Amino acid sequence: MTNRITKILGIEKPIIQGPMAWLTNGRFAAAVSQAGGLGVLGISAGQTVAASTLKETIENMRREIQIARKITNHPIGLNISPRTSTKDVFTQPMLDLMVEEGVSVAVMNGKFEWTQRFHEKGIKVVFRAATPTIENTEEAIQGGADIIVATGFDEGGTLPSKAIGTFSIVPMIVDAVKGRVPVMAAGGIVDDRTAHAAFALGAEGLFFGTAFMMSEESILAPNIKELLLNLTAPDLLLYRTIPAFYRSVPGELPEKLLAMSQTGASEEEIFEMQRGYNGMRDGMLFGDLSKGFASFGLGISMIHNIEPIAVIIDKLMSGINRV
Repeated sequence: MTNRITKILGIEKPIIQGPMAWLTNGRFAAAVSQAGGLGVLGISAGQTVAASTLKETIENMRREIQIARKITNHPIGLNISPRTSTKDVFTQPMLDLMVEEGVSVAVMNGKFEWTQRFHEKGIKVVFRAATPTIENTEEAIQGGADIIVATGFDEGGTLPSKAIGTFSIVPMIVDAVKGRVPVMAAGGIVDDRTAHAAFALGAEGLFFGTAFMMSEESILAPNIKELLLNLTAPDLLLYRTIPAFYRSVPGELPEKLLAMSQTGASEEEIFEMQRGYNGMRDGMLFGDLSKGFASFGLGISMIHNIEPIAVIIDKLMSGINRV
């Protein structure tokens, strides 16, 4: 199909794969793009150990971009989290890398002052606030964002600080935008029904990760994939941490984190116990729930098979096309 999002991003289908930190690499992102969506490389794409220097971070990302480029000539994106110019040593090198390697989309949260710099290099900006509000949506539009993502509490990964579900946040942000830029829906979208509902509420695209993590091409640990097939949304454990909330499949460490949350431990203490974002790597990439956690969206209730990325995208497109 063709709509504002496909035209802005130069893709065939209005679907973006969430960056998902450790859970992406060049092959995975390329598979999404080759199937007509936009594959996105997360900050730790292709890594099993965090980079220790800026140079190493840039070269790791260059490697994954080049791997993707050998598989597809369709657009791909990078996840960017800019800070103020005086404190940010990371964003300019990443922007330079995107120009050098022909990456055309930045999936961004953070400071809007960078948006114009990306535009000057021909790079589109998809803005995704950690916690969407009418205020930060307006700031993003005024700052020049090309596309806004409305993320609901149904998502996996780092949850919004406000417990507003996807099908409440999407129409709120659509109304706030007033047609000036297209809005994508994120959180709990995994099948034709949820895709249809998101578009019925005014979304013009879908932004998701959990459904893609349950694909054949995903690098999610095989034991976690199998575990997830037997779980539904009520099985997931929700606990407080930095910056707000996480949810995880049950396991040794996740159950400790939940107990800490319920007995009044601070968010800082819980974040330290989960080993920061390394806990996500250990639980989801390595499949070790004694050292890590595994975070997914509430749409797991509707996932019953491990399928190719192209099949997952076609399934969601069938819901979109019914609107």
